[in-house]
Amino acid sequence: MLKRLGEIAERHLEVERLLSLPETAQDHNAMRRLGREYSDLQNVVNLWKEYESVHDALEQAQTIVADETDSELLEMARTEIAELEERIAPLIEQIQTELIPKDATEHADAVIEIRAGAGGDEAGLFAGDLLRMYQRYAETSGWKLDVLDSNETGVGGVKEVVFEVSGDGAFRRLKLESGVHRVQRVPATESQGRIHTSTATVAVLPKAEEVDLEINDSDIRTDVYHSGGAGGQNVNKVATAIRLTHIPTGIVVTCQNERSQLQNRLKAMEILRSRLWDEQIRRQQDEIAADRKSQVGTGDRSEKIRTYNFPQSRVTDHRIGFTSHQLDRVLAGEIDEFVDALLAEEQARKLAAVATG
Repeated sequence: MLKRLGEIAERHLEVERLLSLPETAQDHNAMRRLGREYSDLQNVVNLWKEYESVHDALEQAQTIVADETDSELLEMARTEIAELEERIAPLIEQIQTELIPKDATEHADAVIEIRAGAGGDEAGLFAGDLLRMYQRYAETSGWKLDVLDSNETGVGGVKEVVFEVSGDGAFRRLKLESGVHRVQRVPATESQGRIHTSTATVAVLPKAEEVDLEINDSDIRTDVYHSGGAGGQNVNKVATAIRLTHIPTGIVVTCQNERSQLQNRLKAMEILRSRLWDEQIRRQQDEIAADRKSQVGTGDRSEKIRTYNFPQSRVTDHRIGFTSHQLDRVLAGEIDEFVDALLAEEQARKLAAVATG
């Protein structure tokens, strides 16, 4: 740990020097990247300085206890030792947590894709429920949510929807929502009162900025077509929808929610860049740790991660065995207890991985 802290202190000074250079001030991307790194390093440096201060005070108090004969001073020193020892352990824990290697996506916004799965119209309705859940969660978290592309069903549901969530901690807190969400309830059209099971898939991608990933224009095929669904005369007369195909990977992205080709292309590029960055990150993670020891579950989007049971007003996350009996509140966007529990489990696994090398 001491070796790692020494390396961080050196890098902190180096980043501070780089930030002071005139050429860095002229490069917006470099300023943003180095600024974030400096902030992360500063947290570790501050914690280490506080630890050293507490450790030095503890040694002085212990010296007094060993050498002093005055009963009043001894009592004061023993009281101080007890207080300082209580501060030492949490500081060490915080330092160890900060020493966990940061993900490249630590500060990224999120691009979320929700698709109706098994269950017909009911799956589409459930996908719409999940969309509203995340919309409300974003609102209460102070984040901005922008729908990039959507395809609705004829009964008020959603076949698929892609949206961006921008704000501090958006991807970090939402990333573990990826997977298959399952609902168990009696559909409104079911006359016999039988419980149906339907699913929807959620994929949470880190939003990649240009500094994170470069895409060659020659690798993209662009198709322009007329938007589907409501839209009035603009949809009928002007082709504004965009379909981008990334030729090397075969990834296809569509966007039709904006009014112009340019706006739709810009949004489609955001989605494409995020999908490619997510694929790159996953490939790197697989190379580093094939068994994904540092993650909750497998992270596989085909994995059933959560069940929303209406008859019992129960929501259960199967990865960590966490259950809430406040289904209405969860669907109203109050999912912090799930997010916090999942992140705590992920943090514990990462700490264990660091400890075991």
